[in-house]
Amino acid sequence: MEEDAPELSAALLEGIRAAALPVSGRASDLDPLIDSIGDARFVLLGEATHGTHEFYQARATLTRRLIAEHGFRALVVEADWPTALRVDAFVRGNGQDTTASGALGNFQRFPRWMWRNREVEELVTWLRAHNATVPPEQRAGFYGMDLYSLHDSMREVVAYLDTVDPDAAERARQRYACFDSFGPEPHVYGRSTTYGQADSCEEQVWAELVELQRRRTRGPEDVDARFHAEQNARLVANAEAYYRAVYAGRHEGWNLRDTHMADTVDALAAHLSRGGPPARLVIWAHNSHLGDARATQLGDEGELNVGQLLRERHGAATYSVGFTTYTGVVIAAHEWDEPGLRRRIQPAMAGSYERLFHEVGLPAFLLRMAELGEAAGGLHERRLERAIGVVYAPRTERWSHYFHANLPAQFDAVLHYDDTRALRPLDADAGHETEDAPDTYPFGL
Repeated sequence: MEEDAPELSAALLEGIRAAALPVSGRASDLDPLIDSIGDARFVLLGEATHGTHEFYQARATLTRRLIAEHGFRALVVEADWPTALRVDAFVRGNGQDTTASGALGNFQRFPRWMWRNREVEELVTWLRAHNATVPPEQRAGFYGMDLYSLHDSMREVVAYLDTVDPDAAERARQRYACFDSFGPEPHVYGRSTTYGQADSCEEQVWAELVELQRRRTRGPEDVDARFHAEQNARLVANAEAYYRAVYAGRHEGWNLRDTHMADTVDALAAHLSRGGPPARLVIWAHNSHLGDARATQLGDEGELNVGQLLRERHGAATYSVGFTTYTGVVIAAHEWDEPGLRRRIQPAMAGSYERLFHEVGLPAFLLRMAELGEAAGGLHERRLERAIGVVYAPRTERWSHYFHANLPAQFDAVLHYDDTRALRPLDADAGHETEDAPDTYPFGL
């Protein structure tokens, strides 16, 4: 384990103050960030928690500008492909939903608040209105890149084939029936096959994917539907491997998941670019997925992530933005699959980037790494960085939520919000108050 980073120096603090651009909530605050993004095709917008209002609000503001002013064609989020496609239909003016809240209705798996919240609802509403003002070929879509929807994706593959080739649909049913004996919980499949209690379905899912990839489209009207079906079949194949991999070793499952997400981004970019200029995409996910893993302690230990893979594949065409907070309130659960509650975040630990940014003395600011000047050297020295997902464990804060990182190598820019608010969930079972005892700070044990 690395030693915690040294305390800040006055020179480093002054250098950061000189480079920091105050952020007040106006759209124009992001002008310097838009300028730095330039011609990048893949703009990665992270978050330090899965439940902070300021992160979602800033990402939404930036996303609206990139779509409306710079022709970006898609928002790709840390969600499952079939679940997000209902939203995609809505923003394109298709489907049966008449409201953004209704279009978000397929987000029922924990954590629902991550996408079923007012911030996303407002962005989705705007996206539908914007798309109504531009030609169909210029409309921006809403897509998911994650791989948890094993059973939903199998159903989508069969449903597509039912409409174009009933015989192929029957073959898909027979192959996917391999999962029937494990019930609806994919982790049961993963445990059973990893520990030798049952044979895997690997051969069947890959056979289905290969057959679908070899299909010819049935004309222009089939291009999108076939692509969506192929993405679902690829998701099934990768999810099958993922649920086995999570029981096989520390990083195998994580690496397979992030590789799937990066591959989905690339496949979508190629699909949206056909017959036209290279499509530009905005990508939303946690900092831990979008900051370059090679600049972190986790990367040293064998993890890769979406940010690393896209930088390796696309170089300067990728621009990544991280988000940090010192303290505030967040929506997070006490344990996995429990309700999302309004939780008080402990002040950031000494030796962390978040504590350093708190000492800058600005409520919120933008830091572009290429503009750091003399401050760059001090910031490159690895410090602690905080990551809160859907579960927040303040009593084990140091070990549950911190890792060492080189922030300027991890991100191209960072937006820091010193005291943050919680997301506004759409569902009544999320967002209730809870108290988190601060008496473990700063030890987190």
